[in-house]
This record gives sequence, structure tokens and C-alpha cells, in this order.
Amino acid sequence: MEGLNEMIRQLRLQNGMSQVELARRMNVSKQCVSNWENDNVLPSIAMLTRLADLFQVSTDQLLGRESSNTIDASGLTDEQAAHIRAIVRELKKENHSK
Repeated sequence: MEGLNEMIRQLRLQNGMSQVELARRMNVSKQCVSNWENDNVLPSIAMLTRLADLFQVSTDQLLGRESSNTIDASGLTDEQAAHIRAIVRELKKENHSK
């Protein structure tokens, strides 16, 4: 299980952000982000929820309590969301058959 510091780093990199960019988007200093990622300081609960919103993950996922990925389908029509679900099902079938 990954720690919060590792999850923040991983999600930041997956989203193509530098520490400076994440700091700017979170309205904190680069040193603050560095401290989070180096496990020197934990983000506050408010910051944790802001990080989850920014990276579009749950707070449980950030904390390593939930490993499933989620897809934000808000704003899509029911038909579009159904297409996304069908694609996910097909990808899972392909992975299980390997």
C-alpha cells in the first residue's frame, strides 16, 4: 500500500505537473508540496479534499484505503456514460483473457 506522500507524487506526475505547478494550483508554496511528498508534513483535511478534487480521485484513494480507479462521468449524457461503461467492460475482458 502506497503512502499519502507517494500517492501525491504519483498523481502529480501522472497529471504532468511539477511541484511548482501543483503548488500554484493548490495556492501553497512549492516547499509545502515538497514536504508532503517527502513525508515531512501531512496535508490538512481541507488540503486533502482539495487534492482529491484536483486529481479527481476519492480521499480514500489518496489515503491508500481504496485502490479502484474512478471515472468522472458528470456532464455526460446517459448514452455517453453507457458507452464508457461498455468500454471499461471490454477492457476488463481483454485483461482477464491474457
